[in-house]
Amino acid sequence: MRVALDAMGGDRAPTEPVAGAVLAARELGISVTLVGPHDIVAAELARQHPGSLPLAIVDAPEVVGMDEHPVQAIRRRPGASMNVAMRLVKEGTADAFVSAGNTGAAVAAGLFCLGRVAGIDRPALATVFPTAKGCCLVLDVGANADCRPVHLCQFAVMGERYSRLVLGVAVPRVGLLSNGEEETKGNALVQESHRLLKATDLNFIGNVEGKDLPRGTADVVVCDGFLGNVVIKLAEGIGELTFTLLREELTANTISKLGAVLLRPGLRRIKHRADYQEYGGAPLLGVNGVVIVAHGRSDARAIRNAIRVAGQAVTARLHQSLAASVPASEDGPVRLSP
Repeated sequence: MRVALDAMGGDRAPTEPVAGAVLAARELGISVTLVGPHDIVAAELARQHPGSLPLAIVDAPEVVGMDEHPVQAIRRRPGASMNVAMRLVKEGTADAFVSAGNTGAAVAAGLFCLGRVAGIDRPALATVFPTAKGCCLVLDVGANADCRPVHLCQFAVMGERYSRLVLGVAVPRVGLLSNGEEETKGNALVQESHRLLKATDLNFIGNVEGKDLPRGTADVVVCDGFLGNVVIKLAEGIGELTFTLLREELTANTISKLGAVLLRPGLRRIKHRADYQEYGGAPLLGVNGVVIVAHGRSDARAIRNAIRVAGQAVTARLHQSLAASVPASEDGPVRLSP
């Protein structure tokens, strides 16, 4: 297995992507191809002294910036590290693509280079959301701001497959994000999506509300990309606020500091369970290949985990399984192949 890593993607590139590749190669035994300007990547790799690890470098002279227009940057820069890495997947030289760079550009590169799985109208970004019972998969979280009901049904199919094959959930519970549990709640998109999802052979449990995500009511939660992106960024902000307030209160005086010493092991475990870096990255489901988009602030550990997730998706033959399923159609319900 070889993963093509965009070595210039992310806020701390190339240092953290290269360090993450070294960790993945050393700890997981996954071969990683670092894609970026050869001299820059080679110098960083030499500085980190990886030794005899399964690492290679492929030259890509251009870089897509985090603040650039995604589609324009991908179209105008065929030599960008994202484009070159994605072509390695298309050509079969690599089995998966990982980047912590411009999310929109990664989605565009995946669509333009790899194309869509037959029958899937809109690929979706999915993210693992920590819950009281473990985690759930939320999609779409940013690839499609405007959706039709058939798109949400396709997201449900893809999310169910990912949850089962990669996350190991035997029979994933699929929920539709809404402002109420009743079938009559929600806007026109939610109400029509509910009707279509009820007609599928998915384990559809109906509407779920925002409070149900952290409770672990569903294993897969579907919504349009605008709502999904707001939800995960709000949750990220609340998580950061919670730990900031805890830190302030637990260091406010001597007694609090003594209590913090006793609480430290438990707090570390909580942070570990809620830390986005432990979950690796967001899979782009619905393209003809394994594409994982990591957080722009990813450090070496997060990159290592994104490579791990990519490897799990390849091993599970995820996109082949998606191609074998029959996606939603406006003319009838979803039917999944075995």
